[in-house]
Amino acid sequence: MNETTLDDLLREIHASLRSAMNGVLSARMREVGMPYKIVFGVELPRLESIAREFPASRRLAQRLWNENIRESKLLAPMLMPQAEFLPEMADIWVEEMPTAEVAQTCVMYLLVREPWAAEVAFQWIASEHPMRQLCGFLIAARLLSQGIQFHERSLLELRDQADALLPQAGLPLRKAIHAALSKMDSADS
Repeated sequence: MNETTLDDLLREIHASLRSAMNGVLSARMREVGMPYKIVFGVELPRLESIAREFPASRRLAQRLWNENIRESKLLAPMLMPQAEFLPEMADIWVEEMPTAEVAQTCVMYLLVREPWAAEVAFQWIASEHPMRQLCGFLIAARLLSQGIQFHERSLLELRDQADALLPQAGLPLRKAIHAALSKMDSADS
């Protein structure tokens, strides 16, 4: 895909986002301080529909990721080809995630589908970085809900990290920890 085509696709995506804009939701998001230059207020089901209209492309996904637009950050994982998303890229993206919403979207549409997801989840859970921890627990919860079996030692580590983090965890991390523990407990029974 050449640069002109990439620019054309971005223009089409932005036009789709403008036409799907929810002004009320956009205004509310700006009022609560969403950390983006632009917020269209487009809901996730509509973003999924928009993503289906465009080709999966690493370059397109990366350009979207680099924009300071809420919907671009949410579309990027939907358009990133799984085979081209490497753990090194995941580390960079997690470092740059501005909100829990972006973390949840990246986990749901991209990270849990990677063959290295479990390994990275446990590395991130043990990190000092709250967004990494959030993504790690979100990945663990999703993998457990999909029936993935972790080694007993990994489950003990998950529980130990959860116990250590819960007292000072913010709401999104607390929810992710509880989701992972819930899935772990239901897998045990």
